[in-house]
Amino acid sequence: MTETGPLPELDPDNTFFWTSGADGRLRFLRCSDCQNFVHPPRPRCAVCRGENLSPQTVSGRGTVHTFTVNHQPWVPGMKVPFVVAIVELNEQPGLRLTTNIIQCPPEEVYVGQSVRVAFEQKEDVWLPFFAPEEGRS
Repeated sequence: MTETGPLPELDPDNTFFWTSGADGRLRFLRCSDCQNFVHPPRPRCAVCRGENLSPQTVSGRGTVHTFTVNHQPWVPGMKVPFVVAIVELNEQPGLRLTTNIIQCPPEEVYVGQSVRVAFEQKEDVWLPFFAPEEGRS
C-alpha cells in the first residue's frame, strides 16, 4: 500500500498496462480485427468479439470527461484534496480511464480540459496519472 492506496495486483492480462509507463508510453489492448481499443483488459473485443488483441501505444493525450474532488484521506498519509477523474483518450470515443489529475490545483480542473499522461512509479507499477497539457485549455 502507498500513500495513493493499494497497488493493483499484476496478472498475465494486465501486466502490460501497469508496467508500460517504464518507457513513458501508455498502452491499451487493441483488436487486430476491428481496430477497437479495449479497456479494461479482457480476452475479447466488445465490438466484434474477436480474440486478436494486443497492447498498442496511444498518444497519452485526452480530455477530462468528468471529475470529483476528494477530501477524505482513505489511507494514512494520503494528501487531500485530490482530483479523481475519468479521462477520455483522444484515440477513440469512449476509451476512458479512471485516474487522478496531478500538477494542477483541484479548483482549476474542468470538464473538457486537455490533459496528458504523467506516470509515477510505485514499486514495480507505473501509475498513469494525468496533468494539464501545457498551452491548451
